This record gives sequence, C-alpha cells and structure tokens, in this order.
Amino acid sequence: MTRETVFSNARLVLDAEILHGALLVRDGLIADISPGQDTAGEDLNEDYLLPGVVELHTDHLEYHISPRAGVRWDPLPAVLAHDAQVAGGGVTTVLDAVRVGRAPGAPGTDTAGRRLADSIELAADAGLLRADHSIHVRCEVSAEHCLDEFREFADDQHVRLVSLMDHTPGQRQYADLEVFKRNSVSKGRVRESEFDAWVAPLIERAERYSPGNRRAIAGLAAERGITLAAHDDATVEHVAESVALGTHIAEFPTTVMAAKSAAEHGQQMVMGAPNIVRGGSQSGNVAAEELLGLGLLHILSSDYVPSSPLQAVFQLAADGALGLVDGVKLVSGNPARAVGLDDRGEIAIGKRADLVRVRPYDLPVTERHPRGRRVPVVRGVYRQGARIS
Repeated sequence: MTRETVFSNARLVLDAEILHGALLVRDGLIADISPGQDTAGEDLNEDYLLPGVVELHTDHLEYHISPRAGVRWDPLPAVLAHDAQVAGGGVTTVLDAVRVGRAPGAPGTDTAGRRLADSIELAADAGLLRADHSIHVRCEVSAEHCLDEFREFADDQHVRLVSLMDHTPGQRQYADLEVFKRNSVSKGRVRESEFDAWVAPLIERAERYSPGNRRAIAGLAAERGITLAAHDDATVEHVAESVALGTHIAEFPTTVMAAKSAAEHGQQMVMGAPNIVRGGSQSGNVAAEELLGLGLLHILSSDYVPSSPLQAVFQLAADGALGLVDGVKLVSGNPARAVGLDDRGEIAIGKRADLVRVRPYDLPVTERHPRGRRVPVVRGVYRQGARIS
C-alpha cells in the first residue's frame, strides 16, 4: 500500500534556496516539491523544514554509558537514551563513535568498544532506534592493543567510518604540554609534582606503537572500502602522512596550516559545532569560525552536544556569517556525501524523506549577548517520512 504524507505552508530549505511551499512524501521518499500555499496535509505554519542532520562524530553516547565517575550503565538502555536525545536534536542519521585502544593516561579498559558496538547494532537491527545508526570506530593508535581490538570490527557491516587518533601529550590536540598538564591534574589523573615522570612513558609508548598501528588500520579500512579520517592533524607533515594512508576526512585539524594543507589534498574538514556555539576551541586550538571564514570548513559535528549542529547553523545565519542554505549543507548534505550516503542529506525529489521541522526563537539582547541569540526549536523529526520525535 502506498503511503503518502504532505507537509504544507513550510519554508523548505533546499540545496540552492529557501522555498515557501509544500512537500509530498511517498513511501519514505520525497516525491514532489511545489511552491506556494497548499491546504492539503499538515500545515507547518511557516516553520522551516530542513533535511535531517547527518552526524559523523559524536562522543555523546559515552556520557550515557558512564553518567558519573566510576558508574557504568547498562549499554542497551544507554543506547536507547542516546538515540532519543540525538533524534530530539534533529539528527536522523548518526555514526556512533566507539573507541578501540585507550588514550594516554585515560582510565578504564581497552575492550569496551566492541561491547558497546554490539548493543548499538542489536538495537538497530531490532528496529528499536529512532535515528539510523551506524558505527564510527575511533582508533587510539598509540595503544599497544589497538590493532587487535580493531580486527574485531574487520567484517562488521555496520562500520562506515574509521578515524586514526593519537592523543599523546606534546603533539596534535595536546601540542601544548601545559594545557595537557592542567587537564590531567584537574581530572585527578596525576599530581602536578609527578607529571613529568608520568608523561614520559606515554610519549615512549606512542613512538613504539603509533606508526605501525596507523598503517595497518588504514590498510584494513581500504580493503573494506571504509571511509578513513585523520584526527587532530596539526602540521603539514601530519597531513602528508594522512594523505599517503588514504584519508578523505580531516577531523578537527588543530591549526590553520594543517587545514589549508588538508583542503589542498581534497580532504573534507570536520569541526565541532560546540566550537562555533562557544566561540572557540576548549583546547585552545584553531576556532571553527576562523576556518569557515577561510573557506576551510565543510562539515559540523555535534561532538559532545547533540543539539549543537542546528544551534550553530541558526546562530551563524543570525550573525550574518553564513546563510541558512549553506549552513544546512554543513550538517546534512556534506557529511552524507563524505561517507557515501548519497540517498539523503538534502530536500530533493527522490531523496529519503529524512526531515526536521524547526522554528527559530530569538532571545532578547543582554549585556552578555549584545547581538541577541537565535535558538532553533525542533518541533518534529521524520525518518523516511515517519515521525520519530
């Protein structure tokens, strides 16, 4: 039986314009787009209708797995809670980040990634989830057993993205050792007086394991045809290494120099939407808005705040930094194409009807916010035409 839904009186954010009109969905796909008033179907009361957010990099699930220090939550309920929150933020497709290998100095074990992925896949295959979930395997290449853990994902058809990370102090995200020191001391990982003795073996570990793990994982990803990303590249040399390994995505480059080099090699630049909302990087690295101004930003991810992609897009539009049409591409069309999901990410005939209904709400001007703020209120989320939030 054919299923049809009509959304009328909407401001449709298309690939090249915002059109006041109606959208016809038939059997989960966009069947027609028409301008002007239409009395049929659901009246959206001139709310915006956007393509659903396609999320490539989110650490948010980890907060549901470990809601407090020392507390581990049951993975399946954690996945369900995470799914509800991302869908509520307008996300219709999400690549959930699971880690293999342990970051230098981080607590915990090295085996949680596979168990967490099992829960995500169980929920997805059972039809329990609102959004469309796949797996993003984040590989801490400085860890001794990183490659062994990654091999557990070798034949996993849910994996769409693999990223190569190295959080060793003194380089990339933590190029400034003082920043890493403050971060580690504040989290209780080490006393300040013991920092130098504590950090030396972490650096030695990376020198021993990172190069081989990086090459081996890149090779396995290439064999499977999985999109490969490089995380926190900071120098031209880092980018050259990433390019040689076949990476197509540059996640969170930490310097303008690295971003320019990555763009010259055709890599898609991903930055965190919280970086836009907050006005800068919490690690003191390059600001996402600076890269945007230089034409070096292609994709925004939620990172650790599920609602931040839409918030960043509407904030950029309100500030006059980027039009809404181009802003939506950063969170929908561009990330979809970056991982080969060409059936979604834009409102166009024949595409999946993954949609989000948004009404912007303008907060008043205050001393702290002299330009005011525009907050997107998500009023409906649809996956293949069916409402999920």
